[in-house]
Amino acid sequence: MISSRHNSHKAVLILIALLLMIVSGCGGSKGATGGADSPSYENGKTGQPSAAPGGTFTYALAGSPSGLDPNVVPAALDYRVMRSIYDSLVVQLPDGTIKPWLAEEWTVSQDGKEYTFKLRKDVKFHDGTPFNAVAVKANFDRIVNPATKSRFAVTLLGPYESSEAVDEHTVKVRLKSPYSAFLSSLSQAFLGIVSPAAAEKHKDQLTKNPVGTGPFKFVSWTENSAVTLQRNSDYKWAPELAANKGAPYIDKLVFKIIPEEATRIGSVQSGQVSAGETVPPQNFVALKKDPNVQLFQAESSGIPYTLMLNQDHAPWNELQARKAVQLSIDFDAIVKTLYLGAYTRAWSPLTPSVLGYNASLEGALKPDPEEAGRLLDGLGWTKGGDGIREKNGKKLTIHYIDASPNREKRNDIAAMIQQQLKKAGIAVEIEILADTTTALMVKGTNDLVGVSNVSGDPDILRSFFHSNAIPKDGKWGHNHTHKSDPKVDAWLEEGLREQDPKKRAEIYKQVQSYLIENAYGFPVYVFPYTVAAGKNVSGLKFDSLGYPLFYDVSLKKP
Repeated sequence: MISSRHNSHKAVLILIALLLMIVSGCGGSKGATGGADSPSYENGKTGQPSAAPGGTFTYALAGSPSGLDPNVVPAALDYRVMRSIYDSLVVQLPDGTIKPWLAEEWTVSQDGKEYTFKLRKDVKFHDGTPFNAVAVKANFDRIVNPATKSRFAVTLLGPYESSEAVDEHTVKVRLKSPYSAFLSSLSQAFLGIVSPAAAEKHKDQLTKNPVGTGPFKFVSWTENSAVTLQRNSDYKWAPELAANKGAPYIDKLVFKIIPEEATRIGSVQSGQVSAGETVPPQNFVALKKDPNVQLFQAESSGIPYTLMLNQDHAPWNELQARKAVQLSIDFDAIVKTLYLGAYTRAWSPLTPSVLGYNASLEGALKPDPEEAGRLLDGLGWTKGGDGIREKNGKKLTIHYIDASPNREKRNDIAAMIQQQLKKAGIAVEIEILADTTTALMVKGTNDLVGVSNVSGDPDILRSFFHSNAIPKDGKWGHNHTHKSDPKVDAWLEEGLREQDPKKRAEIYKQVQSYLIENAYGFPVYVFPYTVAAGKNVSGLKFDSLGYPLFYDVSLKKP
């Protein structure tokens, strides 16, 4: 058996995580935490200078969560709220190492198919029920139950087979095959531990009645307005990412929903909210000069914003047609124009901080409109009188689906691509939807759609490019290429089983090259999660995926 205390590095992923840094030029802060010195509070907790325990911290979100059941809902907005409600068995640090959290220690069988976790004995759910081995088993069994309709947590559990409560505080998890990403996956809020009693009581309404073991308890959710949480005064099991291991300093944590960028940032500047997420690039310079505001930034690791062509629809099932689209789009111009140097161009379907990132792809692909034209000519698509290519009386058209509101200027990306592809003789019909689920997951009407996902492991590629991830027959999935490629499947499954980090890295480098060469995905930008906060805010941190943490947050005295 491999012990987590002595040989955990053999059992977990060794990732290269980007150190979280404050945007340069913001006050005197250092690190991703807001960078204050840390004297003691009267109760012996570590805190920030001139900080007063108590108060309400208001955090402006760029959109409304869709549900707060981590076993079901996969959205990043939900994660930002759920991380404060639910704890995980383990935590992943910025250097990629896995450390204890609700699990004090663990062992892994030599074949990599059995994990035995020793759990903390002093933890209770917000509803007063005990956290124990039975609760962990109930969570995992619930996730894989088809009736739960898990959209992403079930993918994170990988080849899960069963769990056994060995005793009250020992749980044994069996996998059908080795799963190298298992511990990294367990660290995510999507596998945060839910109260089984609450899950049974609320069933599919747990999304609006969340109950975990986290530092904050759910109070209320006013649709399209705010989610309110309150301090869990019994909390004393924070992960290694937090300096404060006890209950939070602030009394209330309110997630205010403010989709409109100018209003969200203006609310920070006026002091109406304590902090606001997703700062637009055009506001960076002004906010850096604002004496009342500080900026925080962290890379969102995983899948960068990437465009995918639906190969169920001709002619996108032909490589030459996909390559023509790929070569007709000037991604550098899009990123520079829309993000003013604040976002970096993505070259791979993985972000640079993820294990196995293929740096050789950087700069390797450049726009080539002439070659794109030759490829389309070769397929028999010739320009008509209006400049749009035609074949057999049919115009060459892409149905581009995107979501509202205009998150990270993604609607603007669609507009720029529409203009660029028009020059190549490809008409782009843009459809902006408040809810893209039916179009993408049920009807499959999209030709082109953009995706992104936050993850600390390259296995995330399996969720977007494996045949099993193709949405069809009502089945949820994120492989919007709709391409079943045995070669890609085999590589992704090999990466899933391989225990050696170096060998895993080489497998995923091969996958990335293949995906780009075959135009399965068009990476656009790497998202820097940027938060503006008042100067009275201390202790704001981020986890290894770039999500905000509020364990150490406090408000300085005036």
